[in-house]
Amino acid sequence: MRLLIDARFTRTDHHDGISRYGASLIEAVASRTETAMLISDERQLALLPNVPHVKVTSPLSPAELFIAARVNGLEPDVVFCPMQTMGSWGRRYPLILTLHDLIYYEHPAPPGFLPAPVRVLWRLYHKAYWPQRVLLNRADVVATVSRTTKWLMAEKRLTKRPVRIVGNAPQGGLVPRDPDALPGRSLLYMGSFMPYKNVETVIAGMAALPDYTLHLLSRISPARRAELESSVPPGASVEFHGGVSEAEYEELLRGATALVTLSRSEGYGLPLVEAMSVGTPVIASEIPIFREVGGEAARFVDPDSSEAFAAAVRELEVPHTWSEASRASVRQAEKFSWDHSAQALLEAAEEAIEQFQARRGIANRKDHMAGRT
Repeated sequence: MRLLIDARFTRTDHHDGISRYGASLIEAVASRTETAMLISDERQLALLPNVPHVKVTSPLSPAELFIAARVNGLEPDVVFCPMQTMGSWGRRYPLILTLHDLIYYEHPAPPGFLPAPVRVLWRLYHKAYWPQRVLLNRADVVATVSRTTKWLMAEKRLTKRPVRIVGNAPQGGLVPRDPDALPGRSLLYMGSFMPYKNVETVIAGMAALPDYTLHLLSRISPARRAELESSVPPGASVEFHGGVSEAEYEELLRGATALVTLSRSEGYGLPLVEAMSVGTPVIASEIPIFREVGGEAARFVDPDSSEAFAAAVRELEVPHTWSEASRASVRQAEKFSWDHSAQALLEAAEEAIEQFQARRGIANRKDHMAGRT
């Protein structure tokens, strides 16, 4: 099978969620089938595996409407895009499009890195579900990363196409920490600082945890940082890192008591799996996707209660509790791997080929019948 993966959503400086998802899938599936990728910027190659690539136009360009003409010439057996926006007009190949989550229907603020005209269209797009249906129904198979999103897609009737789970996963090769070694008194948050992430409640909970330091790891704008700094309770220890490297992230994870997140909505929650894979317990808000990812290993709390968050941290101080949580976290993380995701992608690709051929056969029969009348 000649699989072509759209890698044009890869960042040029550091991975975000979509960028890492696509790059990790490419690396995992390339050892299983003939794989190539589309890029739009040579700098993306620094964050991508060493597989054949073709440079084409940006997915945010008006030329995206006609990208299928270029892809047709590459003659792939099937194309996978880690987003749902890839142009498909005139395509002559099976296509898998991906919808990660429905967060932006509830929280419509677009990512800040998008150009201004795209941000306007983003907001308009998420005012109704019908544009999403139009996009997804152009595919032969639709992929998503979780059972939670698959269920929501069915509830909103977003597509008539088969929906298959091609899940997210932590990076491989991580060795779990010693579950019997006492952790440092640090708590980590990895994620954006958009309002629905509810970082304010985590910070408020630090008032009851003066002997802990909360590390906010991600990049943050000066204005948002000033806003959050003003909410830090007296006596609480909160450190803004403004971004960390992969090595720094792993080192902090290995020493922390827990990774924490009280997000009100989430598409997946990859930091949960990353933490659990090294044996760091997770304290998370009680929402369906975190229940799916965290399983029985995570501790779940009311996202509106800073007191419940602080109490969950204190529970980990009970003798043997942290060690048991660390071991349970590793067991839960083992349920997610890029090998599993690569196999799921190949199965979805086979199904897309079958769906494409069946629909093309129906279209040919209709044309034949029309020609006879």
